[in-house]
Amino acid sequence: MRAAFDLSAGGAAMARHWAGMDVPEEGDDGSLQAHRYRSIFISDLHLGTPGCQAAALQSFLKHNPSDNLYLVGDIIDGWQLRRKWYWPQAHNDVVQKLLRRVRKGCRVVFVPGNHDEFARAFVDHSFGGIEVLEEAVHTTADGRRLWVVHGDYFDGVIQCAKWLAYVGDNLYEFTLRLNRHLNSLRVRMGLPYWSLSAYLKGKVKKAVGYITDFEVAVAQEARRRGYQGVVCGHIHRAEMRDIQGVLYCNDGDWVESCSALVEHFDGRLELVFWPFEPLEPVRQGRVPATMPGEALAA
Repeated sequence: MRAAFDLSAGGAAMARHWAGMDVPEEGDDGSLQAHRYRSIFISDLHLGTPGCQAAALQSFLKHNPSDNLYLVGDIIDGWQLRRKWYWPQAHNDVVQKLLRRVRKGCRVVFVPGNHDEFARAFVDHSFGGIEVLEEAVHTTADGRRLWVVHGDYFDGVIQCAKWLAYVGDNLYEFTLRLNRHLNSLRVRMGLPYWSLSAYLKGKVKKAVGYITDFEVAVAQEARRRGYQGVVCGHIHRAEMRDIQGVLYCNDGDWVESCSALVEHFDGRLELVFWPFEPLEPVRQGRVPATMPGEALAA
């Protein structure tokens, strides 16, 4: 079953996801249905941190093959790994799944972000068949040219006060740890997943203003470069909307939202949310994108 979303009121899809209203499609045996896409865009996996939803990500990659897979930055969290090493088997399994996709003929492109900026030293190289690019251009099946970039270059804090970004990262990690304890309690009470950090972002006016400024800045640069749309990550806010004639797409993250941007074989774009508990699936919500200027609703 599909749900209709009004993406002009940013984050509506996210809000319904937190409420447990978007659930993935199931087969007759109750298992998640496989769905093949032309392209998939994911970012902000933050492998190397306890907050990474590696199990959900493995389930998503298993059930959603594609011809193209774009890793849009912050795949490995070098900031956290420098402070404390954390690399469970589940994170290694994710890397192996990515490499396996290459062996099966999928084109995998890695655009580094600020947390895995160490990889920018290897731009234009290939590792295990995964291409490392500073930025990428993807042409959809219906002819739209999308600029693919992580987005940290449009973050004033990252560019002008990196020390403050490190402080913010520590606070964010603390919020995620608190969030895990809170949701353990909610599970025992039979309540759905709820994101404390997403709630705080929505309540703090400065955070809302920062997100809006970021989205507009990225879209304006995409338009200046002559692209019809842009795909980015960085701010952990899955969103898809028209900004001044440019289709702005943020594929979200795999820490809080477990979301991805997908392209169908006709060029249609959707945001897909995946369940946090792959063994207890909920229905998958998909948000279709139309050409800029049209209503972005299913």
